[in-house]
Amino acid sequence: MKIKTWISAGAACITLTASMAFAQPREYSVSTVLSDAFPWGQAAAKWAELVEERSEGRIKLKVYPNAQLVSGDQTREFSAMRSGLIDMAVGSTINWSPQVPEVNLFSLPFLMPDNAAVDAITTGKAGEMVFKAIEKRGVMPLAWAENGFREISNSRGPISQPADLKGLKVRVVGSPLFLDTFNALGANPTQMSWTDALPALTTGAVDGQENPLAVFDVARADRASQKHLTLWHYMNDPLIFGVSQRLWKTLSADDQQLLKQAAHDAGQWEIEKSRTELAATLDAIRERGVEVTELTPEQHQAFVAATQSVYEKWIPRIGKELVETAQQAIAERH
Repeated sequence: MKIKTWISAGAACITLTASMAFAQPREYSVSTVLSDAFPWGQAAAKWAELVEERSEGRIKLKVYPNAQLVSGDQTREFSAMRSGLIDMAVGSTINWSPQVPEVNLFSLPFLMPDNAAVDAITTGKAGEMVFKAIEKRGVMPLAWAENGFREISNSRGPISQPADLKGLKVRVVGSPLFLDTFNALGANPTQMSWTDALPALTTGAVDGQENPLAVFDVARADRASQKHLTLWHYMNDPLIFGVSQRLWKTLSADDQQLLKQAAHDAGQWEIEKSRTELAATLDAIRERGVEVTELTPEQHQAFVAATQSVYEKWIPRIGKELVETAQQAIAERH
């Protein structure tokens, strides 16, 4: 009888210990390129907030900004997540493009003229095709967020036609498609990190750069001699909430759904917030003495025509069916 009681007590003790261990919060790493001073970082912070709240503190997401989990090399983020070195990320289609060619869809020049075109892709069949391509390569995509349209600025003068870019030294991100786009426009594109770009712009070693308005504003690009800004909407960089499949497969169905719904809600919150704030951001940029040029439909079409060679080269790499599906969605947008 004593033995039986001892065993029961021991079992109870073991059960209690296991229960206590299970109740301990689980913390996962989340990689982002920008901090919460930018909409990108705010999307990750909101995701972490919602997950902790909805799991009642059982799941915690620790956000690591500035690509610090990959020593600043943004293009290694996807590979690190795929291998399990990073648990999760709110990543850029540009930075994931070396491993997932299909996401170059969003970098095709002048494909998406407005927010309705972006939404037509991300919420439709083309968006599903992109997500399947990401999942196939070892990362589970959960939801979309937004880094916004990338606009061009420079220190020389207004840009309103392709000829204005001839010989212009422009800092671009490390994407072969970006190089092809600016070469097609007659510019002299230079790949470098943003950290290196600011002093190069200030000294005149580089004439211009392309970034979303939020980055231009927060980074105070106007202090780096960027006094001429053109709103040309040449590409949009959607953000994607992703989880390493190595981790995803270990999670319960309930936790998977919790993470996915929280990512969706954080993404929708960030998209609305960033779009709503754009007008005020642009006003602030103008107030600092930056000359802003907005293209007419005819001027925009001139840039479209000048970059058709990029499509000829990149459609086979991205996938003809995917590009055509996206173009159809844009044509039918409301």
